[in-house]
Amino acid sequence: MKDKMPEIKTCVSVQHDDFDAATEIAKLRECDSRAGAVAVFIGTVREMNESENESALVQTMALEHYPGMTEKALAKIVTDAAQRFDILGVTVIHRVGELKPLDQIVLVAVKSAHRGDAFDACRFIMDYLKTQAPFWKKETTETGARWVDARESDDEAAARWQLQRNS
Repeated sequence: MKDKMPEIKTCVSVQHDDFDAATEIAKLRECDSRAGAVAVFIGTVREMNESENESALVQTMALEHYPGMTEKALAKIVTDAAQRFDILGVTVIHRVGELKPLDQIVLVAVKSAHRGDAFDACRFIMDYLKTQAPFWKKETTETGARWVDARESDDEAAARWQLQRNS
């Protein structure tokens, strides 16, 4: 773990409106010549979601959250990433409300002096966002509506960070 956390530029938002990834990345990059890397993850609604028991075409996905608590959880995840990795800025935007296949759900963008920290921090934030942020997903398919359960693979992805420490 890093001894001292530098001042980093952060933007955390939970919103109904779509986002323009290029605009958000440009805002993250502006006025900081120390940054040599920006890593970006954009999550989208899949048309086909396969659960243990069935495969179904997704018509809509409704994302719900607990206002206030969700933003605090996201801010904590970003702070944890800044303590682990040498990063200079982070943007996290997560949408809520009703979305359709191909709609953007989440943007995680991280800038750093070097690509390794940018990649690692981006993955860390996304892995913890999937397991620690209070969001609930309900999919509507041709067979009806169902709440989406947490995936074991998401827990496994987050657990690997407990063993890895950035020197």
